[in-house]
Amino acid sequence: MTASFANIGKVPELRQRLLFTVGLLAVYRLGVFITVPGVDRGLMQKNIDESAGGLFGMFNMFVGGAFEKASVFSLGIMPYISASIILQLLTIVVPTLERLSKEGEQGRKKINQYTRYGAIVLAFVQGWFIAADLEGRQYRGQSVVLESGFIFRIITVLSLTAGTAFIMWLGEQITERGVGNGMSLIIFSGIVARLPLDAYTTLQLVQQEVIQPLTLLFLLAIIGAAVAFVVYVERGQRRIPVQYSKRVVGRKMYGGSSSYLPLRVNTANVIPPIFASSLLLIPATLVQFFPESGLVTQLQGFLLPTEFSYNIVYALLIMFFTFFYTSVIFHPEEMADNLKKFGGYIPGIRPGKNTADYVERVMTRLTAGAAIYLTAVCVLPNALLVMQSNLPFYFGGTALLIVVGTALDTVSQIEAHLITRSYEGFSASGARIRGRRTTVS
Repeated sequence: MTASFANIGKVPELRQRLLFTVGLLAVYRLGVFITVPGVDRGLMQKNIDESAGGLFGMFNMFVGGAFEKASVFSLGIMPYISASIILQLLTIVVPTLERLSKEGEQGRKKINQYTRYGAIVLAFVQGWFIAADLEGRQYRGQSVVLESGFIFRIITVLSLTAGTAFIMWLGEQITERGVGNGMSLIIFSGIVARLPLDAYTTLQLVQQEVIQPLTLLFLLAIIGAAVAFVVYVERGQRRIPVQYSKRVVGRKMYGGSSSYLPLRVNTANVIPPIFASSLLLIPATLVQFFPESGLVTQLQGFLLPTEFSYNIVYALLIMFFTFFYTSVIFHPEEMADNLKKFGGYIPGIRPGKNTADYVERVMTRLTAGAAIYLTAVCVLPNALLVMQSNLPFYFGGTALLIVVGTALDTVSQIEAHLITRSYEGFSASGARIRGRRTTVS
């Protein structure tokens, strides 16, 4: 492992890509400390600290602490993620988008362009909600906004929208000229950046005997076990054997080889928890606009992370979106047609519809296991939050999935650079480290 890390510096292109990635992530982290004009950052941070375990505390974790600083990066990359998910769903419904998705590189570029436009629109709308939320926030009777009004809202919306557009540009540059997926790395850096402060605050609470040492050891053991479990499942595959028939083209014979069709255990990745979390944030947002509504206030209390009802609704939403999103992105009919086109077949299964039905049946079982897995990983931290409500951080399952998955993807890309230049990878056994994306071998 040490030799593999040392080999990174021996590949000039890889070294430059890593330095470029680290440099742009540093720019992003510096931008987190640029506050929206007209907001008292100190009061805002104190206001957020009072609800560190709430829904807005969870949102603040995803944007790397930008929300508690009222930063121009407060929306983070979430508008882009929401827009990309919406475009993926519309691809099934809108024939024009479906045709674009099948046109190769040019079609993908067009869809990415639509995604950027959608992200800007969502950032503008969400920025207006954030501006209204800031005007309603107070700390001990003092408003966090120096001077409320229409001008403040316009400036805030423009600042947040520009911040989101800049983050999108950073993410695309990292993906194109750096190492790893830029959007995922930006979220990853925001989550990881808070770990040192949270660790220091936790140690202080242990010294003050607010948290007992045995309780801390128990929580660390749970976190370690959860990380190991996520790594194990995210690398898991169900390999369906595939046989290719022999065929003669001219004077040469092709085919006759054996391969496999790898189906990921968790095809939906972190999309179900993100969808579920976004829906559960709606009541907290509505309270800012309808503070006198008893129904909205009661709904918000019903969906607090410390409530048992929240965990039930959260688990049901994760299971639903796991099956829904997998059905959106996974098409067994197309997979069966491609196998038939290239002379491939699954032993014991007839090509065509029978193959599609078999693959769909296997994928349904995998999706059921993935739904249980995602629910367990995401609901367990909320149960810990109920047991230990004085934690100085929000240990979220969604954050854990993002961190582990992004780390696996990045290490996989670095390993690919090393192997193509005749260097050994990170695995001592010689096996490749797989990221979250897999292709048919």
